[in-house]
Amino acid sequence: MSAEAEEVAHDTVEAAVRAQLAKALGGVRGMVEAAVPTIAFTVSWITTEQLKLSLIISVSLSVVLLAVRLVQRSTPQFVINSLIGIAIGAFFASRSGDAKAYFLPGILWNAGYSLAMLVSIITRWPVVGFLIGSVTGDPTAWHKDPGVVKLCNRLTWLLLIPCVIRVAVQLPVYVYGGDQAVAALGITKILMGWPLQVAALGSMLWLLGRGRTPIKPPIAPA
Repeated sequence: MSAEAEEVAHDTVEAAVRAQLAKALGGVRGMVEAAVPTIAFTVSWITTEQLKLSLIISVSLSVVLLAVRLVQRSTPQFVINSLIGIAIGAFFASRSGDAKAYFLPGILWNAGYSLAMLVSIITRWPVVGFLIGSVTGDPTAWHKDPGVVKLCNRLTWLLLIPCVIRVAVQLPVYVYGGDQAVAALGITKILMGWPLQVAALGSMLWLLGRGRTPIKPPIAPA
């Protein structure tokens, strides 16, 4: 779909953000594909305490999920994203010999993402605004409307909060969890993954449902 067609389909900021969020999250299937490898790694480690076997199972499941996507000719984007994360975690764990290092990249990612979003809010260039730019065809035109900037700031806060919660809970477990750290990290990663994201999405949809902010298309040069 062209930028012009998307603009017609989404004549308000709220509609554009809802549509872009749906694409970004990948729906129920995307959630399951993100959770399965982590569940497999955690269960395997708890039952066998064999790092290599647990890593093989986790990565293999990700590859199988990717193969299914390719066979069905559906978008592999969400599985690839998950596979990259799993592979990085496996690298950290295999290099250190410590199973809990499997979860370190996720903690660092959430910390970095939180910082980036916080900076975007402080500077009044909230990251959600660029979702609107992707629809209008002008990545920065939305910034000229103070009302849109204010709305995008609020929406970006709702994306930031789950990341901060994950770091606040998982980092102490990683540092001080001792022998039970792997099981605790696996459980918290699953419970604080998509459930928190869905809660944030629900809050965003509620906020988006309260207004109808018109999208102002970029002015074409004379």
